[in-house]
Amino acid sequence: MPGFRLIVGLGNPGPEYADTRHNAGAWFVEQWVDCLRLNWSSDSRLHGRIARMGDVRFLLPDTYMNKSGLAVLSVAHYFKILPADILVAHDELDLGVGQIRLKIGGGHGGHNGLRDIIQALGHSGFARLRVGIGRPPAGQKNVVDFVLHAPGQTERTLIDQSIVKALEHRQLLLDGNTASFMNLVHSSTAKGT
Repeated sequence: MPGFRLIVGLGNPGPEYADTRHNAGAWFVEQWVDCLRLNWSSDSRLHGRIARMGDVRFLLPDTYMNKSGLAVLSVAHYFKILPADILVAHDELDLGVGQIRLKIGGGHGGHNGLRDIIQALGHSGFARLRVGIGRPPAGQKNVVDFVLHAPGQTERTLIDQSIVKALEHRQLLLDGNTASFMNLVHSSTAKGT
């Protein structure tokens, strides 16, 4: 199986959102592009910032989270990339802080960015790299408020460490070896350590 050709980091645009939990997917892709020392270029026709490495495109949508599908569909259509060749990195409430999981296909799980991408593509068969941000503390029931705020320093450190560990195995994703990636990353970020 060939590897992923489009790697998307979900988040909201603008400096006011850059450090919020909802941008954890964007943090993952930004760090990947930094590792490769690639440059971002903005393309208004494709509704995002794009970095390129051979046939692989990295995308940070310029749209708000709930309109992420516009950018993903535009890039996928322009470069003729199938849903099965797309990896979307996003924040995940249902994983503890510092956990990372790879999932192939499935529903949106209440995530507005995934919901919009599924609707835009008309397909849910793309892969998701789920970056754990945990759930709001007991007594704080407003999930929107939680995801749109920055994590504390300890939480951010755990998330950043998990991203670094996952990126140590990034070549497996580019090679299409998702099973090996899952085995290595799921165990190394099992408890957010």
